[in-house]
Amino acid sequence: MKPPLIIALLSALPLAACARTGEIDATGGISAVRSVCPAVGVAAGTGDVTVFDPPASRDQSAIDVSAVLTNLRSTCDDAGDQIATTLTFDVLARRARGDGARQVVLPYYIAIVRGGSAVTAKRIGRVAVDFPAGQTRATGRAQATSYVSRAAATLPPDIRRQLTRRRKAGDEDAAVDPLTQPEVRQAVLSASFEALVGFQLTDEQLRYNATR
Repeated sequence: MKPPLIIALLSALPLAACARTGEIDATGGISAVRSVCPAVGVAAGTGDVTVFDPPASRDQSAIDVSAVLTNLRSTCDDAGDQIATTLTFDVLARRARGDGARQVVLPYYIAIVRGGSAVTAKRIGRVAVDFPAGQTRATGRAQATSYVSRAAATLPPDIRRQLTRRRKAGDEDAAVDPLTQPEVRQAVLSASFEALVGFQLTDEQLRYNATR
């Protein structure tokens, strides 16, 4: 059964020769606006976590475990109507005491952000980090997959035509970037999605990350 995480993605526009994504090509049309797959990244302020013992202390000497989320990778299967994007990442952790073997479980999330600011879906997962006896450093690995409807994020035909329409020299709008038009810009923005991951932090942990 597919996980209940829905992401809307934007269908790719035709890519003109010798033009880079998002540029105005020689005919005056936009060569491409977005990839069919979402942009991925680690959300600001949630890429690391610090656990204290005792929990109420914020002294350096009270740090029990610290971890950072890194090596984020993604694969995208866009062969059908449902597009699957799989994110994998490593968690590099360090503990203060390396006496016995220990497992630390840290919560993380994957969130889908639309238009740069609106969170449309979020799912919580957990990653286990196993410290061997005598070791203070260890690595955990996690994976999350999202399924999306291609149709849900396809640009309207009129917007696609405006973006890819060839413009001739001398036309009134030949030098006008179609993305400066409010209706075109809004349509592209609403069809733009990001898949972001990070540690699921408490309010106190967020404040600690922001002020340290």
